[in-house]
Amino acid sequence: MTTPSVPPAASHFYVWMAAICVLIAFGGFAPTYWLQLGPGTFVGPPLLHIHGALFSAWTLLLLTQALFVAKGRKASHRAFGLAGISLATAMVLFGLAAAIHSLDHGLAAGYGDRSRAFAIVPVSAICLFAGFVIAAIANIRRPEWHKRLMLLATISVLQAAVARVFFVLITGGGPGLRPGLGAPPPLAFTVAPGLILELLIVAGMVYDWRTRGKPHPAWLIGGAIMTAVILLRVVVAGTAPWLAFAEALAHITG
Repeated sequence: MTTPSVPPAASHFYVWMAAICVLIAFGGFAPTYWLQLGPGTFVGPPLLHIHGALFSAWTLLLLTQALFVAKGRKASHRAFGLAGISLATAMVLFGLAAAIHSLDHGLAAGYGDRSRAFAIVPVSAICLFAGFVIAAIANIRRPEWHKRLMLLATISVLQAAVARVFFVLITGGGPGLRPGLGAPPPLAFTVAPGLILELLIVAGMVYDWRTRGKPHPAWLIGGAIMTAVILLRVVVAGTAPWLAFAEALAHITG
């Protein structure tokens, strides 16, 4: 990925933004995943471990790429960027596989349309991530767009990490406890974590306002799309077309 010289202050801002994304990813999943690995209390198939490794690696890659830019290591940034395309592809495939697994588990447990409706959350998040990554790749020679779109892609998949914090606060946590083992929560439960996470987008807008005089269009367009997805999936999830689509997804694996 080609990246021209950028002001040091701007580079440092994106390093800090990437570091915050890493903290959210690992901190949000700590009680229901990372801290359960040691004692062996995590319950789930190998697919979920692969899914977790891929999505965690993405935030670390984002931080590494930001550091490369800050240090002027363009060749390294470009080389790791090619690896990032492969990682993003794997994330989409395994993310959808994990979403289908959770849907199948919920249907087998008898949660029916509740599980079909909730499937819209991970599926829409993966689609949002894929869209932002594709847009970032398409704008690889427009670094001001590219770096913001990559951050937007990362923010879109961090909603699950923030939701885990709400889950622990509500349930009190506990060994082996995690979302997906019981009944799916109401779709409205997903709105607050998603909107709170968008404070990162607000931070990007504020930084642009102070340094450029106005927010970059990537924040405005990306933020509007992300907000629309967070709000509209609550409305769409219970409709007949989505429930039929979710049922079809559940039968992909046979």
